[in-house]
Amino acid sequence: MIRMFHVYKTYLNRIKALKDVNIHIEKGEFVFLIGPTGAGKSTFLKLIYRGILPSKGQVIIDGINIARIKPKFVPYLRRNIGIVFQDFKLLYDRTVYENIAFTLKAIGATNFEIREQVKKVVRLVGLEHKRNTKPHLLSGGEQQKLCIARAIANEPLILLTDEPTGNLDPETSWEIMKLLFHINMRGTTVIMATHDKLMVDKAKKRVLRVGYGKIIEDTQKGKY
Repeated sequence: MIRMFHVYKTYLNRIKALKDVNIHIEKGEFVFLIGPTGAGKSTFLKLIYRGILPSKGQVIIDGINIARIKPKFVPYLRRNIGIVFQDFKLLYDRTVYENIAFTLKAIGATNFEIREQVKKVVRLVGLEHKRNTKPHLLSGGEQQKLCIARAIANEPLILLTDEPTGNLDPETSWEIMKLLFHINMRGTTVIMATHDKLMVDKAKKRVLRVGYGKIIEDTQKGKY
């Protein structure tokens, strides 16, 4: 599903964000990406959805080398990738329903498809009773659930989450985690970048530890 072969990423300011990363994530896995700020976690995620390109090496997503596809085909790649950003990026002048519908309209879904899919995802994340509510009236946990609903509305193969529990209390954080586990059990590959060590230890999933731009530990394989 996701493969990286000898991947390097150096930015224009000469910061070497990733160095010789080699990784294979299978379809349907749940993987935590951990490490200190500046370790390379965000760069790792951006490579997967082709927010950036590698300076060297290959990134293969569902059999596609992201460096070889033309820019006009990037939106088609991203249809199979849901992204939950740390800062929500919600449309605060639109309701829960409209936030999710906006994503589906962007990929050309019909009105019928939009109605059915929104109905499905708001039920999945537990926001049925808030479908006509605007985001600023939702709690932090509910806003995060809306972000997740929007990200999975198109039933992507991969879900990337960047610190989805970073600003939430422990009880709400675990609710979000249970939701992500449920989505994973439905067949979606989930990669979650986090600083929450307690959550990682409790979940007992595969962990990739990033340090100084390298994968320094993979619980599937041990330390490097």
